[in-house]
Amino acid sequence: MIKRFVTFTNKYKIIRGVLSYGALWPCGSLIEQTLIEKRSFGNYDWVKCFKFSIFGAFFMGPTLYVWMRLAAVMWPKRDVSSSICKAITEQASYDPMAISVFMFTMSLFDGKTFNEAQWEVRNKFFDAYKVGVIYWPCVQTVNFTFIPQRNQVVFTSFFSMLWTAFLAYTKYLEIPDVDLEHHVIDIHFLEM
Repeated sequence: MIKRFVTFTNKYKIIRGVLSYGALWPCGSLIEQTLIEKRSFGNYDWVKCFKFSIFGAFFMGPTLYVWMRLAAVMWPKRDVSSSICKAITEQASYDPMAISVFMFTMSLFDGKTFNEAQWEVRNKFFDAYKVGVIYWPCVQTVNFTFIPQRNQVVFTSFFSMLWTAFLAYTKYLEIPDVDLEHHVIDIHFLEM
């Protein structure tokens, strides 16, 4: 049975990403719930975990699989300079879309309106993206340089579990709805 499963996933490599993201994204949610929300097994939000699993399996796994294949065609070499090009291109093109879709979709999953989901993306995207600019190029440079292409999506999924915990924190962080046009912001960079 295991041999047939391995043969199946070798034939349909996208399944590896679907399964790994479907399993590891809810783990990222559990990490966030444990460390940030201070929950334990008795009071975890299992519905939230299920939402993360659905999003990971049916969006992240397939789209990352397609991106990895496209990157391999664009830069077929597995040297450090090609890997850095792939990682930077991913950070500039794929990651903004993935973060935005995550924030928007999870808001809709939580029962928010279209406008509330847009607000969520507008107000939380850059905080998440700034961290991703440091995190993902490092991870993906190692991935593209040293990991065989057939295992790159699975390798990324393990680091994505940590990233998911951060995204869950960012997503569920409550930001007050402040109208900045009617507030005076006084910032002192250096005071002597």
